[in-house]
Amino acid sequence: MRNLIFIGLLSAALLGCSGVFFQPYRGHVQTPKNLGMAYEDVNFQAGDGTPLHAWFLPAEGRVQGTILFLHGNAENISTHIMSVRWLPARGFNVFLLDYRGYGASGGVATLSGVQDDMDAALRHLLARKDVDPDRVVVLGQSLGGAIAIYNVAHSPYRRHIRALAVESAFASYREITREKLAAFWLTWPLQWPLSWTVSDAYNPSAAVAGVSPIPLLIIHGDRDSIVPMHHGQELYDLAREPKQIWIVPGGGHIQAFQSQIYRDRFVAYLTKVLSEPPAVYK
Repeated sequence: MRNLIFIGLLSAALLGCSGVFFQPYRGHVQTPKNLGMAYEDVNFQAGDGTPLHAWFLPAEGRVQGTILFLHGNAENISTHIMSVRWLPARGFNVFLLDYRGYGASGGVATLSGVQDDMDAALRHLLARKDVDPDRVVVLGQSLGGAIAIYNVAHSPYRRHIRALAVESAFASYREITREKLAAFWLTWPLQWPLSWTVSDAYNPSAAVAGVSPIPLLIIHGDRDSIVPMHHGQELYDLAREPKQIWIVPGGGHIQAFQSQIYRDRFVAYLTKVLSEPPAVYK
C-alpha cells in the first residue's frame, strides 16, 4: 500500500469517505503474455451486477491448489503480478482479481464494494471445473490483506478456504489513517478528528479472531515504512489458533516474496496446510 497522500487525506476529511484507500489505475501496463505466461482473461460479475475482470494463471504440472490473490491499494493486477508470477511454476493456480474501479473492472471502489468483489471471485473459483473447491487459499497484500481478513471471517464460502495468508496488512483503517495524518506536520494536529471520518466498519482487527479455525499466516517486514510492523503484531495477537507470524528481517513493504527463501518457505507452508485435514467447524 502506498503512503496516503496529503490531498487524499484532506479529501477524505472533507467528504467523510474512505476513498483515500483506493488509488486505481485503469490501464494494464503488462500482461502475463508479455511475461511468457499462460493465462485466461476472466470476466464475471459481482452480486450487484458490477462487471469484474481477473486473470487466471494455470499451474504448471500437477496442481497443488488455487490461490486467490488480492493486491494492494494502488494501480492494478498488471503491476502486482510480480508478487505471484512465480507460483504457477510451483504448482499453484493463481487468480488475480482487480477490484471494481481497477484495471478492466467496472464501477468505483468502496470498502463495501470490494468485499462483494471478493465474494464474487470466490464464487467464480469454486464453480470452475479446473479448480478443486477444497484446495483454495487466499493471499492478500497490504490493503488486500485487510480486505481478506474481514471477508474470510464472514465469508459464506469459508468452508472451502484452507488457509489465509496476509502480507503487510494493517490492523485498522482508522488507525493507519491516523498514523499517516500524524506523519505530516500540517495534519498532525488533526489526526484524531480527521481519522474519525474514515469508516472502520470492515476493521481487520475486529474480524481477525473470526478467521479461526482456518489457518492464518501473517507476514510483515520489520522495516516496513508504509504499514509499520506493529500492525502485523497486533493482528497476530488478536487472532486465534492456528496462526503463524513471519517477521522478515530488514524487509520493507510487501517485499517478502522477492526472496527465494520466503518463496520456498511459503510453498512448504502451503504444502503442509493442504496435506492436513480441512478445518472443523462447530
